[in-house]
Amino acid sequence: MNVKKTLYIIIFSAAAWLASSCNDEAFLSESPKYFYSAENAFTTPSQVDQALIACYSKLRDMYSFREESKTTFSYRGNNGTDMFDVPSIRHSFQFNDYSNINPENEVFKNVFSDWYKMISYANFTIMGADKKEIVWESDASRKYIIAQARFFRAWSYLNLGELFGGVPIVTEFCDTPRYDFKRATRLETYQYAIDELEAILEDLPEESPERGRICKGAAQHALMQLYIDKGVVLDEEGLSDEARNAYSKAVDYGDLLIGGGRYSLMTERFGKRKDEGPKFYYACTPEAQTEEHSYESAGVILEGNVFWDLFQEGNQDYKDGNRESIWILRMDHDAFIKEDKVSRLTYSRVYGPNFDPVKGDLKGGSLEDLGGRGVAFIMPTEYTRDLIFQNKWNVDMRNSETVLRRKLVGNVPTSQYYGKVVPWDYIYKENDASQDVRDAAYTQSFPISCKIHLDTYQEANDGRKEKMFRDEYVIRLAESILLRAEAYFRLGNKTWAAKDINLLRERAKCSHQVLASEVTLDLILDERARELMYEEHRWNTLLRMGGTVAVDRIQEYSYWNYPRTGTMKTFNLWPIPQSVIDTNKDETIQQNDGWK
Repeated sequence: MNVKKTLYIIIFSAAAWLASSCNDEAFLSESPKYFYSAENAFTTPSQVDQALIACYSKLRDMYSFREESKTTFSYRGNNGTDMFDVPSIRHSFQFNDYSNINPENEVFKNVFSDWYKMISYANFTIMGADKKEIVWESDASRKYIIAQARFFRAWSYLNLGELFGGVPIVTEFCDTPRYDFKRATRLETYQYAIDELEAILEDLPEESPERGRICKGAAQHALMQLYIDKGVVLDEEGLSDEARNAYSKAVDYGDLLIGGGRYSLMTERFGKRKDEGPKFYYACTPEAQTEEHSYESAGVILEGNVFWDLFQEGNQDYKDGNRESIWILRMDHDAFIKEDKVSRLTYSRVYGPNFDPVKGDLKGGSLEDLGGRGVAFIMPTEYTRDLIFQNKWNVDMRNSETVLRRKLVGNVPTSQYYGKVVPWDYIYKENDASQDVRDAAYTQSFPISCKIHLDTYQEANDGRKEKMFRDEYVIRLAESILLRAEAYFRLGNKTWAAKDINLLRERAKCSHQVLASEVTLDLILDERARELMYEEHRWNTLLRMGGTVAVDRIQEYSYWNYPRTGTMKTFNLWPIPQSVIDTNKDETIQQNDGWK
């Protein structure tokens, strides 16, 4: 049995109770023929590093939709928020009908469990790195392994704190059941993560030694976010002076990260496709291509731009010249084919529109011009697809035809729109008398973002144009800039908040530059939507804002009426899973407000 498989057995067999809910005595007492205990699993640095790789692998699974489930869709913020909802054909995935959602919902249980699994993997790695018998190449290499594990532990508590509030803090790997975990406060949870990250800063390299590994910039970004989170809690507790100190610390870390000289926004064409000229799609299968029925003949010319470059395969890593890339997850086509079948993004499938309601004019399938093989598990709300780009916000590279394609050319020969741009009111069937028909058309058909599809697919030879072998951003400098803008805003400095927002708007060639008088929390959330569409974890963002921001915006922008007409809960946190409360029999864990 190889080391990697052995370590996975250890992790899954002996994880802490909160990590993997291993309270079944029969399960814990199993003795596989080949079983390494926690005591004898680590004898070399490479074995410790393999345990650490479990953290990277777990995060990749959580990001890449390895399992197409409500959990992965909702964790990424793509279900039930102001930005995303579900098509009419996916009502079983709905996540904003609060008359049906309770603390035992699978999303809450699985997300809570996933982050504690990550914590367990990190604690396991640290335990291994502390083994005195291991001979390390250098003390620095040992410290870097531990720093990465502590980063993942802090990153987990950042996410748990934003979604669930205060949670039990587990700092050591345990291989026996416990029922006495004590819940920390939300402030204590954030502070623990802050302390962890500040303790490891000097042990993290300025630049990742290999693609996808944690570097100092990732920790600085996380500290910016955590200090804002901390400030919001302190403000809610009436400790305004302490809150201001927290926001100031966020700005300080932002200055180091944004102004330190290592990272900068990409403002010029770059990467593998920077020299390509204007291009166009054929609006039909390759065998039927004619100049009369192309996007070019329909007047739709697609010209690359720097924002488009950010999301082309091979352009994501800092080592490839992308200076705004701080941390990525690697997606490798060769590894997918030969080994793991996991190193891919299924965005074209999950996020891609399904044009079945208008297939008489736009035949879907897997054509590149319609976004690949989309099945519309998730759909952007009107807010995401249209409202954030209305009126003075319209002229914006992020709203360009190349980045957010709105002009689709009919590809069915018998259609009146064959070779012509199909109007959206026609696609949406706005004149149909049936609300069900209009709902089906609107919720399955929508503009296509360059972040979720490609114009060439490496798997095109098997006809399934749904997988992207593009590294995925975890942290991009653009979000760091938006965090600093938020910190400035919370400090009352709208002038500097506007300057930060305009750094992104200048890169996007926007016609409207934000004025200090315009800066509000809603405007910052809107700019996050424009810049980070399909990247941001929107549930984290909304819930960390405190107050009623989450419910207010969901009620305002949800496509469906569930949040407005059903039993609308008043909450600003997800609930602690009821099974966690019930199982922790030796210590009471209180439920979050608004959930029963």
